[in-house]
Amino acid sequence: MVPISWYLILSAILFSIGVAAFLIKRNIITVFMSIELMLNAVNLTFVAFAQQWHMVSGQIFVFFVMVVAAAEAAVGLAIIIAVFRARSTLNVDQIDLMKL
Repeated sequence: MVPISWYLILSAILFSIGVAAFLIKRNIITVFMSIELMLNAVNLTFVAFAQQWHMVSGQIFVFFVMVVAAAEAAVGLAIIIAVFRARSTLNVDQIDLMKL
């Protein structure tokens, strides 16, 4: 039996890596992946607490978060492709949609 603290520590590490990558990286795809990593870290926390308290509501909430993450991935990738076609770059610093 794995203690819940290990899951929470792993979730905190994953979330911290996601935040650090979001703040440091300049490529829009790595920023997008770091947001997904943060969502998965939160999902791990929800599942760990749902298992600890023997409640299904946490796992149901994780299901809805995964649905939202899938929709975000579809829309986000479409936006990334549109930005790349318009600007020919994926660097966040070089993308300024207000300028031609």
